[in-house]
Amino acid sequence: MVHSSIALIYGTDTNNTEEVGHKIAKQWQELGEQVDLFDIKDIELSQLEHYSMLILGIPTWDFGGIQSDWEDIGDNLSDLSLGNTAIALYGLGDQFGYGDYFVDAMGWLYEKLLPSNATFIGQWSTEGYEFEASRACIVNKEHFIGLAIDEDQQFELTDQRIEQWVIQLYAERAVETV
Repeated sequence: MVHSSIALIYGTDTNNTEEVGHKIAKQWQELGEQVDLFDIKDIELSQLEHYSMLILGIPTWDFGGIQSDWEDIGDNLSDLSLGNTAIALYGLGDQFGYGDYFVDAMGWLYEKLLPSNATFIGQWSTEGYEFEASRACIVNKEHFIGLAIDEDQQFELTDQRIEQWVIQLYAERAVETV
């Protein structure tokens, strides 16, 4: 039974991606929206097709590594039928320690989900970040496909970025449903 039209699914090893997910869900609650939270290892992929909006979180490990729970189901993501679904992505990474691979896993997740026919919302400006390259960059490297979070180097900006992004998603979602 679906309790909400929004699901937030994250994969995590250090709990940072989960903590950011809880902050995102709290922001949605402040806007009067309920969000169902799941760890990707605890949900059947077919359940994702029952939501009108998915917020998916993934950390990048070291030199572009994919979080293991997401990697385990990666090849099955393209089988999902998400034509009436809005997807927003958020990724965690370390822009100084791994500046050539900053939030690469978010780009990987985007690529895996492209065949699902979902609508992607929540692009985020690369302004204010210092990195060399990212698989998650689009539009001439001026935007990430979703929200980029650096809990290692810019943790003091996380709450502000989440608040701004959720307000942006709320507006973009309203446009998508008109």
